[in-house]
Amino acid sequence: MSGTQVVKTRRFHPAWVAAAITFLTLVASAGFRSAPSVLIMPLQMAFGWSRDSISLAVSINVLLYGLTAPFAAALMERFGIRKVVMLALTAVGLGACGTVFMTAPWHLMVLWGVVVGVGTGSMALVFAASIANRWFVKRRGIVIGALTAATATGQLVFLPGLSLLAVHHGWRSVSIVVGGSALIMVPVIAIFLREKPSELGVLPYGAPDDWQPPKKHSMSAGKLAIHTLRESAKVRDFWYLVGSFFVCGLSTSGLMGTHFIPAAMDHGMGEVAAASLLALVGVFDVVGTIFSGWLTDKYDPRKLLFFYYLLRGVSLFLLPSILFRTVHPSTLVFVIFYGLDWVATVPPTIMLCRAIAGPERATVVYGWVFAAHQIGGAIAAYGAALLRVKFGDYSEAFYISGFFCVVTAVMVLQIARGISSKDLVR
Repeated sequence: MSGTQVVKTRRFHPAWVAAAITFLTLVASAGFRSAPSVLIMPLQMAFGWSRDSISLAVSINVLLYGLTAPFAAALMERFGIRKVVMLALTAVGLGACGTVFMTAPWHLMVLWGVVVGVGTGSMALVFAASIANRWFVKRRGIVIGALTAATATGQLVFLPGLSLLAVHHGWRSVSIVVGGSALIMVPVIAIFLREKPSELGVLPYGAPDDWQPPKKHSMSAGKLAIHTLRESAKVRDFWYLVGSFFVCGLSTSGLMGTHFIPAAMDHGMGEVAAASLLALVGVFDVVGTIFSGWLTDKYDPRKLLFFYYLLRGVSLFLLPSILFRTVHPSTLVFVIFYGLDWVATVPPTIMLCRAIAGPERATVVYGWVFAAHQIGGAIAAYGAALLRVKFGDYSEAFYISGFFCVVTAVMVLQIARGISSKDLVR
């Protein structure tokens, strides 16, 4: 068992290198995902396009970001993580750079909606789940939390800078920076990321001496994804997870991630200030999500989800009354409160997928659950724009989303009722 001895004698396990490369890639991916919220107002002013037509392109992006995920997870299982991620980054780079030549809304829908949506969806959080499941046995919850927090870190790194670029150098500079960043990451993945611990002669972090890897599927990627969906659809708990993550996407990436900046600008706040607030949400999201990962290793994930959705619902009900022309103390309280809860739902959701589906199918099942997240996000991205056009502000969108969060808080307690809290904690 030479591989086992290597694990025991290494002071620094290579699993942490794989996690670090994944974190860096997801930070960049989050920058690509956050760019549309910066571009809505500049594109509206530059071309005279309506807000709902621009938001439709964002909605397509959000939808494909989710629908691609289960197939990307299956492709990663079949052909390897590196190949899928490198192709995805290339697609994002070419799609983003291509937008500098667009002259009509349908160009935005094809390039940013379809090409960038499929590219970012091929990485998404299934990339994080794949790395965590392959490289870690212990500390899986906190690793998933840290990798999920990369989304927030990407907001922190990219949003203020992208908004400044849009204001001072035009929207095309944003596309060039996003596209260039994606292409730069391709050789980083090729050189530094390893597929699995056995390539380096080690076991996953925290694995016992008799650990065996999950059996590899012989099906094609597409067939594996569809087969997993058919089998999972027979399980009630799968639909609870799908419904809860649908609301998660409805209340985060689709609504806040897309429309917070335009909503703040409707109240007279400057774009850079609004983008900085959204980036600040990302700062507290990093703390909240890593802490959520730590909690998921110790406490019942169902109870964690109950509190996360309930607190998020309350905060969304309060948001319309605290948007001001300038940054106000109550606005900062919301940013802190909401930021801590932004994607804290991910670590317990992934743990529940693993508990319900088993380690062999957990990543693909999570891919389908994540697809529901993005369907909810797509509906919110376009629906909130329609409500804004009809009523003149976003209040109704915030109230509707808050209501669904409160309902979901009750629903998640029904997940895996036959499994004890002790069995769910790893």
